[in-house]
Amino acid sequence: MVLRYKLPPGYSHPMTDVIGILEGADPIAVRSGDGRLVQVSADQVIALKTLSARPIRIGEIRNLETAAAAAWPGVEQAWIDGWLLRAGHGFTGRANSALPLGGAETVAGFDASTFERIRQWFGDRGLPTLLLLPDRLGTAPDGWTSEKETIVMAADLGNVTLPLGPPVTSFADRPDHNWLSTYDAHGDPAYVEAVLTAVVGSATFGAIGNTDTTLAIGRAALTEAPDGKRWVGLTGIHVAPEHRRHGIGSLICGDLLSWGRQNGATHAYLQVSAENSAAIALYERLGFVEHHRYRYATDPVGG
Repeated sequence: MVLRYKLPPGYSHPMTDVIGILEGADPIAVRSGDGRLVQVSADQVIALKTLSARPIRIGEIRNLETAAAAAWPGVEQAWIDGWLLRAGHGFTGRANSALPLGGAETVAGFDASTFERIRQWFGDRGLPTLLLLPDRLGTAPDGWTSEKETIVMAADLGNVTLPLGPPVTSFADRPDHNWLSTYDAHGDPAYVEAVLTAVVGSATFGAIGNTDTTLAIGRAALTEAPDGKRWVGLTGIHVAPEHRRHGIGSLICGDLLSWGRQNGATHAYLQVSAENSAAIALYERLGFVEHHRYRYATDPVGG
């Protein structure tokens, strides 16, 4: 289990985590790997959840989030006190948010001056200030609203059953009109394409169908984490409503993963809303498991 709980006033951080075995429920009691028993009252508990079979280290979260940021960097980036800022014409939260990747100093360095500089950077671009906060990498400041919980799922490509034979998916370096129409993104098409094709690495756009009918689409981006691990990230997976529940989603995901492995990827990830149970079930069948989660935090001051 991982237990996140509030710390008393006077600590440098408002909360902390402990990973271990749940030994009691009243009060909540978790015994950590070093034998320490942590007991907290129910009103101190922020979150309590079951971990995957192997606990995920903070460094692993940071490495995967760095690779994912390279796959979705927006069209402009900047670093402020350990936070990666991205702007992408307002298209998607990932491409228009600040992400804490600088290590342990990120949260400690997020003082009033940092707030103001981040706000100014987004404000200069006509964007609201939005933070993307992965588990254990950063916390929302007091008064900010956290929402849109997202699960980051990952898989070792050696453990994923990929399609045999030639792919049924066609691949292109850029999304064509049919791909973009199926994606159904809101916003200026030129801006949408600019964000979709921005990647620090390589990307491909897959589609199943023909010139008259598009059954499914998806994007795969190949990027490298700081630890040298090569990841293929799946985004934009969409199956036409009338063709769902026929295995087409699994087909296009499998072909995109095969593309990643053929181009040197050893691991794969994707992001899915915590409320999208159907998609989560699909990805679990493919061999993905939960790696960590993130949430967005919005600035109460506004843009």
